[in-house]
Amino acid sequence: MLLPGKLDCETRAQLSHALRPILDTATDWASLGTLLKARGYVIAFRRGRLLVVDTFTGQALCTGSDVDRPLASLARRFGRPRLRAAPDGSTAAFA
Repeated sequence: MLLPGKLDCETRAQLSHALRPILDTATDWASLGTLLKARGYVIAFRRGRLLVVDTFTGQALCTGSDVDRPLASLARRFGRPRLRAAPDGSTAAFA
């Protein structure tokens, strides 16, 4: 899974509008995963970045930083995520 490319302003605004309420109302990593899954997204991790992935296409749409909710700020709220590294060494999923 590749990191998403740089987003244009309109795409970034639309993703922020759709994703920030989910990211802001989640109470822990499990609830975040559940809320995102209900909307057709999953969380993935690549090279130390949180990615929001479209479950239909499997494509990474954005990073947490792209929607002003970087992994570091979510980790401060929820604690460090428990991850399982993939064999490639650069991607991970929830353990």
